[in-house]
Amino acid sequence: MNSYLLFKSLHLIAIVSWMAGLLYLPRIFVYHSEADHESQKTVFKTMERKLYYFIMMPAMLLSWLFGMLLIHSLGFSVFSELWMQLKTALVVILTFYHFLLGKYLGDFAIDNNIKSSKYFRIINEVPTIILIVVIFLVIFKPL
Repeated sequence: MNSYLLFKSLHLIAIVSWMAGLLYLPRIFVYHSEADHESQKTVFKTMERKLYYFIMMPAMLLSWLFGMLLIHSLGFSVFSELWMQLKTALVVILTFYHFLLGKYLGDFAIDNNIKSSKYFRIINEVPTIILIVVIFLVIFKPL
């Protein structure tokens, strides 16, 4: 079996799962920040916690793991190409974004959120923009 193609497939599966969480969690935050009833807030807290810890965190770690295995398969000389440098920088930004969402998760968990629903609607666009750029970088390798 070709280990490169196996790692690539597993990398893509992990990325799809991670991106789903990065796109969905801020949307839950929008609804949570607009919630009026304590019972609604309790449901959102449960949804947020399970999404972050049981889907997003493992998917992020697996994305990194299989990405590193792909790089190892290709050889670290791939970092001499500008498209890979840019992709890596964008993945690092997504990782920081992931942990920023974790901080907001903690704020909601202790009823200490100070951000508006509009704020969460705006930051929800960050992973979409990064995803589009990364896909074009990986497919076309323009630089």
